[in-house]
Amino acid sequence: MHTTPEMLGHLQARLRRCHLCPGMHGPPVVGQPVASPLMLIGQAPGNREIELHRPFAWTAGKTLFKWFERIGLNEEGFRQQVYMAAVCRCFPGKNPRGGDRVPNREEIQNCSDWLSQEIKVLAPQLILPVGKLAISQFLPVNKLDTLIGKKYHIDYLGHGVDLIPLPHPSGASTWHRTEPGITLLNRALQLIRKHPAWATVMKEG
Repeated sequence: MHTTPEMLGHLQARLRRCHLCPGMHGPPVVGQPVASPLMLIGQAPGNREIELHRPFAWTAGKTLFKWFERIGLNEEGFRQQVYMAAVCRCFPGKNPRGGDRVPNREEIQNCSDWLSQEIKVLAPQLILPVGKLAISQFLPVNKLDTLIGKKYHIDYLGHGVDLIPLPHPSGASTWHRTEPGITLLNRALQLIRKHPAWATVMKEG
C-alpha cells in the first residue's frame, strides 16, 4: 500500500477531534501530513505550540531545527519533508514545581493509539525520538549518555525500523550543551545524515 498525504490527512483529522484526556489542554497538535520515510517523535506540545498549531514552534524548536540545519535541512524544509508526531498531542499543563507537567500513564496510552496508527500508515524507514519520554516508547531509558549517538533497529508492531534517539532541545537542559552531550549529539546527527531516509528527504527537498 502506497501512503499518500491524503491518507495521513484523514488520520490527522480524526486525531484533531480527540477529547479522551480531561487533564490535557487541546486542541491536539500535528505536523504536516507528509508521506515521508522519516518520522520525528517529540514528547508533548507546550502552550505556545497549542496557540500556533504546530509542533516545536517555540524556543526548543529553534534549537532543534539548528541541529538539522547543521546536516543540510532548514526548518521550512524539515517541516515539509519530515512527518512530525509526539507521544502526546495536547499540552499537559504546567507543573507547580516548574516546567511542563509530564503526561501520566493513561494519557500516554490514550495517545499511543494515534502514534501506532501513524507508524502503521507511514511505515517509516527511520524514527527520531526526541527526549527521554519519546525514547522510552521504543527503548529502555536510563542515562542519555548510553543512548545518544547510536543507531538501533527495532520491531514496532511488526514493522522493522531504524531508530536514532536525540536529546530534548529544551533550554532548561544542559545535557546537549556540555560534554559528553555535545559529542554524542554530533555523532547522532552524523548517523542521521548518512541514513538512506535522510538522503531521500534531502533529494525531495
